[in-house]
Amino acid sequence: MYIDQFADYLRLERNYSPRTVASYHRDLVLFRDFLKETDPELNMLNADRDVVRLWIVDMMDKGEKSTTVNRKLSTLRSFYRFLRIKGVTEQSPVQGIKGPKNKKPLPQFVKEADMDKLLDDKDIDLGEGFTGVRNRTVIAVFYETGMRMAELIGLDDRDIDFGSHTIKVTGKRDKQRFIPFGNDLERRLREYLEARTAEFGETNGAFFLSPKGVRIPRHQVYLLVKDALGKVSDVSKKSPHVLRHTFATSMLNHDAELGAVKELLGHNSLQTTEIYVHTTFQELKEIYKQAHPRA
Repeated sequence: MYIDQFADYLRLERNYSPRTVASYHRDLVLFRDFLKETDPELNMLNADRDVVRLWIVDMMDKGEKSTTVNRKLSTLRSFYRFLRIKGVTEQSPVQGIKGPKNKKPLPQFVKEADMDKLLDDKDIDLGEGFTGVRNRTVIAVFYETGMRMAELIGLDDRDIDFGSHTIKVTGKRDKQRFIPFGNDLERRLREYLEARTAEFGETNGAFFLSPKGVRIPRHQVYLLVKDALGKVSDVSKKSPHVLRHTFATSMLNHDAELGAVKELLGHNSLQTTEIYVHTTFQELKEIYKQAHPRA
């Protein structure tokens, strides 16, 4: 009875979509059925916090994701808020109940061997002429500096300092940082500049250009990275941000200090960088499982 009234309220007064109303209705029916299975005397009006907590445990035991559990708790909160507005009940059994913490997925990254193959194997076709040289250089810059896509697109010629082997990057909220680079990336950057000069003549502005001679647009960067990673890796996400993850993971796998990686990535908080520690540990677990005879 009250569930149907709530559904009508969502549909007629709140103008919720039929799909959303159906989702709310389904969640409440599941809770109502759980109450009946737990105790025939329980119903939507006499349920208390203990039984709501029991429902959470039951859903988690059945393998429900934390996001799903929290969504159903949100449905209950809305439902009991509706009942209080209508004067049906004064108490909500969901008040003070905290759902399970949503687990953040670990960042995906490309294996070092696959990155070496992508950058060094000339048989992997990343395009012809200027475009091919540019594409390989873009991949190298992402992998060897960890910069964001917007930061790469925004690079100007003056930001590359071959004398000090640093790149000046303008990050979020116009915060600037300097990223060092090594001899391998210097060689690739110089090769790109030679190819760019041969294609467009002397330029002095945007560093990475499109085939039309203007600053490379966002969609071109995304597509070239997606195409390149698809040639060497089976990661489900193939984006510039995956290369940023790959940079951080590779640095930590080779004993870089967490604080140093934080500065290179331009993170404000060390907690943001710590997620990559979990990634490297996950990789160690997989190696252990494959290598140890009793794993």
